Order: sequence, then C-alpha cells, then structure tokens
Amino acid sequence: MTATVKVWDPMVRLFHWSLVTSFAVAWLTGDELMSVHEWAGYAAGGLVALRLFLGLVGSPYARFRQFIRSPGKTAAYAGDILRNREVRYIGHNPVGALMVIALLAAMAALAFTGWMQTTDAYWGVEWVEEAHELLANVLLALVTLHIAGVVLASVRHHENLVRAMITGRKRAAGRRDVA
Repeated sequence: MTATVKVWDPMVRLFHWSLVTSFAVAWLTGDELMSVHEWAGYAAGGLVALRLFLGLVGSPYARFRQFIRSPGKTAAYAGDILRNREVRYIGHNPVGALMVIALLAAMAALAFTGWMQTTDAYWGVEWVEEAHELLANVLLALVTLHIAGVVLASVRHHENLVRAMITGRKRAAGRRDVA
C-alpha cells in the first residue's frame, strides 16, 4: 500500500466544494431565480473571505506563504510543464497557486459587482451589469483552465487530485517532490 500524507484539511475541502456549488448554482440561476442567484453569490463572497482567513492562519498547506511563489519561479514552472518535466508538489504547485489567486480575485470581484447591483446607487447601472456578466464569463474560463490543470497534473504525476480534494490525502513525497 502506498503511503499518504494529509494535505487538505476539512475546512479547505469544505470551502472548495462549497465554492464549486455556489458558483454552479449562481451560474444556473442567473436568468431565472434571482433570489437563489443572489444567495449563491453572497455565499460565494463569504467563502472567499473564509479562504482569505485560512490563507493567513489555516493549516500549513492552506497558508498563502506556503504555496505562493515569485513570478520568476512561477514562469519557470510553467516552462517546465510545457517541456513535460515539472516536479510534483505536495501542496499547490506554483501555477496552481497562481490559479488559486486568480479564482479568488475573480470570484470576489464577481460577488462585489453582484452586490453592487442590489444597492440603490448601482441598481440598473449598465456598466456594473456588464462587468458582472464579463466577470462571470472570465470565472467560467478560469474554472475550465483549473479543471484542465488538475487533469494534466493528475495524469503527469499519477495521482487523482479530485480524490485528494475529497479525502484530504495525497501520496507521500518522493525524492523529487516538493513538500
């Protein structure tokens, strides 16, 4: 049996799948069920705030300082991916970390522009509505890239990253892996 290590704590996993759910619900109800859409957006905004908190004081692999790398290291890792020679990270790899930040920023901006539309000052303001719709589409594109990255890393490193986000466990680090 292969040795495993605990990577994703229950709060990170609950956050992840709750954000997936809230975005899916908001996406599917945007034109029809506005009250459900709005509550899903509020949930997403609250979840982003929770993740920012976990990024500062959460478990070791949840902390931003553990996985955010410099632009140079991130670009070098992206080049290694293109050359099929990237090393395996136990937590987020540098490109995955960039995706985490992009997803959180886009979701926060999407929730904010959605909230703006519920205020007297911005209700019916066209640029806010257009920004909200654009951000929803950008977020959908980011989610698609995220899923593609998860599939690629799962194949390249011979591990099921979706299962890891369910169980919290990944294969223990080998000689070449970055803990």
